[in-house]
Amino acid sequence: MLFNSIQFAFFLPIVVAIYFTLPQRARTAFLLIASCVFYMAFIPAYIFILLITILIDYTAGILLERTAGKARLALLLTSIVATCVVLFIFKYYNFFMGSFAWVANMAGWHVESRVLYIILPIGLSFHTFQSLSYVIEVYAGRQKAEWNFITYATYVMFFPQLVAGPIERPQNLLHQFYERHEFDYDRVTSGLKRIAWGLFKKIVVADRLALYVNDVYAAPRNYNGLQLSIATFFFAYQIYCDFSGYSDIAIGSARILGFELMENFNTPYYSRSIAEFWRRWHISLSTWFRDYVYRPLGGNRLGQARVAFNLLVTFLVSGLWHGANWTYVVWGLLNGVYMVFGKSTKALRSRVYEVIGMRETHWLRHSIGVASTFVLTCLAWIVFCAKSLPDALYIFSHLWVGWDLTQVKTPQFQLKHFPAAILGIVLLEVIQLVNRRRPITITFGELAMPVRWAGYAAFVFTVILFGVFRQTQFIYFQF
Repeated sequence: MLFNSIQFAFFLPIVVAIYFTLPQRARTAFLLIASCVFYMAFIPAYIFILLITILIDYTAGILLERTAGKARLALLLTSIVATCVVLFIFKYYNFFMGSFAWVANMAGWHVESRVLYIILPIGLSFHTFQSLSYVIEVYAGRQKAEWNFITYATYVMFFPQLVAGPIERPQNLLHQFYERHEFDYDRVTSGLKRIAWGLFKKIVVADRLALYVNDVYAAPRNYNGLQLSIATFFFAYQIYCDFSGYSDIAIGSARILGFELMENFNTPYYSRSIAEFWRRWHISLSTWFRDYVYRPLGGNRLGQARVAFNLLVTFLVSGLWHGANWTYVVWGLLNGVYMVFGKSTKALRSRVYEVIGMRETHWLRHSIGVASTFVLTCLAWIVFCAKSLPDALYIFSHLWVGWDLTQVKTPQFQLKHFPAAILGIVLLEVIQLVNRRRPITITFGELAMPVRWAGYAAFVFTVILFGVFRQTQFIYFQF
């Protein structure tokens, strides 16, 4: 069930009404049923895939709490492997078998790749990582095992964040299923405003930009450098608004029910370095890899060479997490190279800035950092968005070819969307800049009621006027 669908527009109010009507003891079970209905709206049979991972890690958590000594580590590894096997079969089997067959044939061996014709369950990587975080936290002693199966299953399947996150840690979400949530008007309106903001990002900005980006990246050789550059710039905003819009709707939906999910984005394109960008982009995943991959590898503790290795491995795994395609692997490695280069040159860059009189707070130094980080991020997005590595190489090599405006021939159906696309980006940035000074919802709430409701009406009118109502799937559903 898509957040930007008519079905969800009816589903959420019905769930909220029933939830607050039920007695406390029945609410968690009801949320589990509602979450199952939500997920089964995609492919009903795949609910059993979730059930398998839930059973594996629920059992592992209890056994870990009851086991001592070296057997605990063996139990943890068994749980991780069993959970990851499910993910591997559905998401990576064809990729690895195809890659192995390609390498073998290049070496002169004749190997035939056997393909599994199965559809990747939506959001499998997200709820797999959420399950794994629970088991790891129980093993580390930072979380007690959850003995109530209904509560644990609801933690994994909670419908607002089931398909595309945020990837919640058990310490933040599990205990909230035991708390009593009363209907609160202020909290509900806050949740609705967050949902509206997410829908604006998705329907007005992301889906509008997708009309251009999808055409250009589907056949990049049909376009010149200016069009490729515009499409790359548009994709940076498309993926940001698509994914952060989903997170906003998830956070808002959960807030209406009384649950608080973690923030997943913090205006990442205002970052002054790639390291800062990854602290502000997809925060739930970035911190997941930091805590469960980078730090166990040694983190920053074992010298510069080992730090570089740890960063490259972490971002390689992150790239592979995003999809079973070499474009994602290269995208992950490219970001790893960015991080290694940034760390190794940080001291030198700081000295150069100090020599020319630009302190840390200097506006020009800040602007250079933001601009360079955005450009590097856009270049990495080329690999992420491209259908194949040859397409990505073509785009890289032709970004600066054909910038003669008189030679640009843009199809009419694309040209007519440009003003709305640019306006959507401008509105997004204006609102984000205002929010950095003071949350716009607080400022708006202090206005007189007629002015406030006029503003709400104008916002809704803007969404209706400039929105693209095609119920397009969110980009991160494929992961």
